[in-house]
Amino acid sequence: MRLRRWLSPGIGVKRWLVVVFLGLSLMALGVAHMLRQVTRDLEPGGIAGSLIDLATLQFLAYPVRGLLVVALGLGLVVLGGYRVLRVVTDPLRAPDADQPLAEVIYQRRQLARGPRIVAIGGGTGLSALLRGLKEHTSNLTAVVTVADDGGSSGVLRRSLGIPPVGDLRNCIAALADAEPLMNELLQYRFPAGDDPDTSGLAGHPVGNLLLAAMTAVEDGDFEEGVRRLNRILAVRGQVVPVSPVPLTLHARCLDGHVVDGQSLIMRTSDIERVWVTPTDVTASTDALAAIADAELIVLGPGSLYTSLLPSLLVPAIRDAVMAARAPRLYVCNVATQEGETDGMDLAAHVDALYAHVGPGIVDLVLANNRFDARVPTDWRAEHVRLQWPPTAGPRPHLVLDDVVDPDNAHHHDPGRLASAILHAYEIEVASRRRASIRSA
Repeated sequence: MRLRRWLSPGIGVKRWLVVVFLGLSLMALGVAHMLRQVTRDLEPGGIAGSLIDLATLQFLAYPVRGLLVVALGLGLVVLGGYRVLRVVTDPLRAPDADQPLAEVIYQRRQLARGPRIVAIGGGTGLSALLRGLKEHTSNLTAVVTVADDGGSSGVLRRSLGIPPVGDLRNCIAALADAEPLMNELLQYRFPAGDDPDTSGLAGHPVGNLLLAAMTAVEDGDFEEGVRRLNRILAVRGQVVPVSPVPLTLHARCLDGHVVDGQSLIMRTSDIERVWVTPTDVTASTDALAAIADAELIVLGPGSLYTSLLPSLLVPAIRDAVMAARAPRLYVCNVATQEGETDGMDLAAHVDALYAHVGPGIVDLVLANNRFDARVPTDWRAEHVRLQWPPTAGPRPHLVLDDVVDPDNAHHHDPGRLASAILHAYEIEVASRRRASIRSA
């Protein structure tokens, strides 16, 4: 069964086995020519001739001779190939691996052929999206906001001067190959204790400290520190910060007062406008390269004003997304957020994107159309109403699908969301192809 899996389509082994077989065949043909040349002048019936006749099975009928030699050679090739694969791959197999190595390699080869997707945002919405998409492609880039100023991220930001790492940690955990175990490790928070010597660790997740440590190891190069942690934790794809420097988010409300800081803005209602400082902030080079090379750009899901817009308000990121040839898909949240997006329907979310980033920032909008999911008892929000179209600007193509977690009406289901996104992407690619043929 394992040998048959090695020969299954897509794993890339059969072509090289054919090359080996051709090489062996040419070697056998050469040996046959040499034997023919050596035996041509031998005296019939002599000792040497008799031994060669015996070795070459001349006492059997010609068809039987050929079949027997072919069967023997094939058996030796199969046995030798199998043993070579075992010797080479057994040391690579994890002691607690649940799947055969051939299955793991097959899956990775299939994932490597998946579309190049860039997901922009932050918060729990982006990490849920990544958990779903990584089952379909390993060509993933998560471009993560660095505007957080609360909790452990805020403490490390103020004490070490590094960008906030909480959203980066969540995305790295979501894309790690050994996700359940790695997620448990990276999300572990040190508890508060009675010992004053250890109180400095209280409330800090392990993942945040790892990112801070890697930045220090790289002499303060935050981008390189994140790159190194991606490699160390075997992330499927890559997680990159939107900028190598921390951002500060500001909001102006309808009554004119200004709120500074993401942690305060996320509890603020009636937001009219948000912006980030410094205004001349540089964008991550990895993020810009990934956007330019993307086949699909996904905006969201996540908090509209405090997770998604801070990334899109970085000038170079905004310009790169606007100029991208790839389809741009906005994933609207399944529910409003208390304070931040109270009362906002689907069209209002898109209007806010247009007002801050520019009309035409999205080609498709994906929204949930299932409203019977279980509502948490402490939930003080509502389903995003499917009011459509936007009040201004172009009308993107609307895709409705069941993407909500049946057990939590506040969250997306990772698997359903990923499937809906890829289905919408396939329809958009087909539509563009037909349009291109008509225009030609």
